[in-house]
Amino acid sequence: MQTMKTITKKDLWLFLAQAAVWLLMMLVLPLATFISTRNWESTSTSLTMVWQLLRAPLVVYFANFYLLGPYLFFRQRYWQFVVCNLLLILGMNYGFFYGYFLIKERVPAMDGRAWIGFFSGAFMFLLLNIIIAAVAIGIRHFIRIRRIRQQLQDEKAKNTEAELAWLKNQINPHFLFNTLNNISSLTQIDPDAAQDAIAQLSDLLRYAMYETNKKTVPVQGEVEFMRNYISLMKLRCNDKAVVNAQFNIQNPQYPIAPLLFISLVENAFKHGLSSSRPSSVDISLTQKDEQLQFCCDNTNYPKDDADRSGSGIGLENTRRRLELMYHDRYQWQQSLEGDIYHVEVTIKNG
Repeated sequence: MQTMKTITKKDLWLFLAQAAVWLLMMLVLPLATFISTRNWESTSTSLTMVWQLLRAPLVVYFANFYLLGPYLFFRQRYWQFVVCNLLLILGMNYGFFYGYFLIKERVPAMDGRAWIGFFSGAFMFLLLNIIIAAVAIGIRHFIRIRRIRQQLQDEKAKNTEAELAWLKNQINPHFLFNTLNNISSLTQIDPDAAQDAIAQLSDLLRYAMYETNKKTVPVQGEVEFMRNYISLMKLRCNDKAVVNAQFNIQNPQYPIAPLLFISLVENAFKHGLSSSRPSSVDISLTQKDEQLQFCCDNTNYPKDDADRSGSGIGLENTRRRLELMYHDRYQWQQSLEGDIYHVEVTIKNG
């Protein structure tokens, strides 16, 4: 069972606007008559004549706009739509047919030219009603398309927000998974350092859970988060690894999507460090004016299938979040030259 559609303010304003247009059309001739004659009787006669002429088109218009269009035409019940419109138009213009029989009875010998004129007038008036019906359907169709497009845009926005939330929620477990693996390996080497690392992890998780619930956060918070994370990752580095991080921020309040680059940092440590060969991770984040640039270069040591330090979803999530939040306001570059993997992300606000 279908529920009745709720009448909104937009619906009321739409009806009033259409009614105002029809009222204006009805009053134009009477007002002109009154201005020119200053005679109420002539004005009344003019108003009556206009009402007689526009009464049928008025009913046809509103019937098609609010009933026949929505319930028949747009539901593809075309034959019912045509039949109902013909019956409505013929019923509203019964005067022509009544006049035909009346004239035929009173003036049986009326010549052919008079009959041609009579039927031509009837045909033109019926055609006018058909055009009015078509106009009503056209306007209704235009409004309907606009509403459908607006609904699609609203639905797309809701889906985008839901997907962004899902992607960000994926980041936290992914980040936690990698970090716990690092601390787990550290406990066997230096338990005291492992305790300090757990305290750092607690700070990182506190930020990830409580400071990143907004669409954007100040870039300074992200800088501190990455600094702490990099410091935590350096605990597992040996003397063959070189880690550099540079942050040049002009405006600490520059808005940025939370945890946007952490997956790239994770990826650099995951694939850039080796326990037996020289390794390097070089990270920089620069903000100037309305532009933010993240760069990361790391040695490339691909992990084999037995490595359980991550699921490989980080880069995909980052690209998807960039597309959803910044769309045509970001640039992504990545390359592999020799054994150095390079990734660069440039974002422009505004």
